[in-house]
Amino acid sequence: MPFGEQPAYLRVAGDLRQKIVDGKLAPHTRLPSQARIREQYGVSDTVALEARKVLMAEGLVEGRSGSGTYVREQLAPRRVARAAYRSVGDASPFRQEQADERVKGTWEAQSEQEEATPAIAARLRIEPDERVMRTRYLFRSEGEPTMLSTSWEPLSVTGRTPVMLPEEGPLGGHGVVERMAAIDVVVDNVVEEVGARPGLAEETMALGGVPGHALLVIQRTYFAGRRAVETADVVIPADRFRVTYHLPVK
Repeated sequence: MPFGEQPAYLRVAGDLRQKIVDGKLAPHTRLPSQARIREQYGVSDTVALEARKVLMAEGLVEGRSGSGTYVREQLAPRRVARAAYRSVGDASPFRQEQADERVKGTWEAQSEQEEATPAIAARLRIEPDERVMRTRYLFRSEGEPTMLSTSWEPLSVTGRTPVMLPEEGPLGGHGVVERMAAIDVVVDNVVEEVGARPGLAEETMALGGVPGHALLVIQRTYFAGRRAVETADVVIPADRFRVTYHLPVK
């Protein structure tokens, strides 16, 4: 194939994509059938099918059982703020962001002990199979699922202390920095690594999306010096949210 020339299925998908972007195929409109695409573009059934698959993979259309394929409504992405640590009312960073009355944020959480997997042990700089407290969160803004977060804290740090359960006790719901300070552990730096991957079925179901759609994943680890005291995976739907960083310049 000459350089720059696209396969037929990509040319068809590109034309249909442009019609969706231009509004000629409006949200909730049924996509032309496979037979109609074949006739309109003079292509084979295989090409028509592959073009529809491309649009589905891009999240522009969705299949409805027994009904057909329809154009998805593309909502304007909303921002999820990430900022340098602020000590405001002893709240965690997410709670600080959700405290704004315009946001109307809620969350639910569940904690349980488990043995650290090799990957989590490496992030926490502990031995595999050491005990950790895992806490899973589901955050919502104005009732809409916004993000999932799973955090792990080594029980060698928090075990048998008042802050062993992040959401319970005298400091339940407070941020990692305040909770660790209560047991004389001074958190002085945090590392965040941002990546993307296809969403797992369980994740996208909880977030109200479609399995396989891209998720932003933030791997965050809090340190007291070189000692890791908490690590977490923050998962955000990439098609509906943007992560915004506001960091001071020193």
